[in-house]
Amino acid sequence: MHAPAEPPAIRRLATSPVAFLMTIAFINWLGYSAWAALFNNFAKEAAGFTGLEIGLVQSIREIPGFLAFTAIALFLIMREQTLAYASLLLLGFGVAIAGFFPSTLGIIVTTLVMSTGFHYMETANQALQLQLLTRSEAPAALGRIAGATAVAQFLAYGAIAGVWLLWKPRYEMLFGVAGAACMVIALAAILFFRKFDGAVPQHKGFVLRKRYWLYYALTFMSGARRQIFMAFAAFLLVERFGYQVTGIALLFLVTCLVNVLAAPQLGSLIGRIGERATIIMENVSLIVVFLGYAFVRDPWIVGALWIVDGVFFNLMIAQRTYFQKIAAPADIAPTSAVAFTINHIAAVVIPVSFGFIWIWNASAVFVIGAILASGSLILAFLVPRHPAMGHETTFQARRPALAE
Repeated sequence: MHAPAEPPAIRRLATSPVAFLMTIAFINWLGYSAWAALFNNFAKEAAGFTGLEIGLVQSIREIPGFLAFTAIALFLIMREQTLAYASLLLLGFGVAIAGFFPSTLGIIVTTLVMSTGFHYMETANQALQLQLLTRSEAPAALGRIAGATAVAQFLAYGAIAGVWLLWKPRYEMLFGVAGAACMVIALAAILFFRKFDGAVPQHKGFVLRKRYWLYYALTFMSGARRQIFMAFAAFLLVERFGYQVTGIALLFLVTCLVNVLAAPQLGSLIGRIGERATIIMENVSLIVVFLGYAFVRDPWIVGALWIVDGVFFNLMIAQRTYFQKIAAPADIAPTSAVAFTINHIAAVVIPVSFGFIWIWNASAVFVIGAILASGSLILAFLVPRHPAMGHETTFQARRPALAE
């Protein structure tokens, strides 16, 4: 007997690059968001963490991101899609075991496992996005993918807030269920989606080109300023303003709900106004947010700034579409890995070093963040209005890109 024919709608979905990219991004952020929503309170209650220990663990969390360039070696033996699937399973495992090790060493080890899966997945995913999406469709499609990550965050934070409010279960259960859910959904995706490959074979070695220097610089600066937010903004809410698990989860929840609607629109906006204007807008918003974190003393206003920052985070899509426009197609996968490492150079150093600054003056951490965003704003003015190969910065007239 012949197997029943696959419905056309199912076949289209299984062969859709956008659906595939939305799904793997959803799984990755479902796991990470559950971990992030629980981490600060878990670390404070189970291990007595202060800002110093938080900074140390957050620096260690970024080590796999710093080592993302090693994905180039993995690309020699596996496809980007395979690496993405393996990373999702590792992420889920790291989240699932996190609650069973309530000590400094245990938190460090489980954080490393979780983070390795998350960062290698992000590296593979960014390479796949820029290979599978055309330049014309990329901004809007990346906005839809960002919307899928917002849905994942919404579900993670909403479930944690609701469960904690009703039952206050043990952290082992919360981490365990979240991690198991990631692994199950990842296995379902492996069985459902077809094989995806980019149109152009990728270089299999280390790629670092001087004509991409502005992209590297923007990537480095975005890693530095985002790390301040990732490592210390949530802890600011917990330590200074007394937010509990439910409060943090609800704040994430509102941000994600806004992003479900806003992210696709912001992606379309990038396609209309261009990368230069978008990157400028992003950095201006970050300067305002960081200064607010430093000097505002009202918990409601700080919560609103959190939401604004979470929504405008989607504008970082513009850096990826800028690179897509200036890059040789065969450079995308190896350069994505290199760029992810560049993004995490400051991320390894900032959390632990700024932990000492936090002990001295927490507001100074965010003032420095505003200074870094100002530096990134200056770089944004060097992005051409219409970037292309051979026209990577405003210093250059349009010309064919030279071989390097």
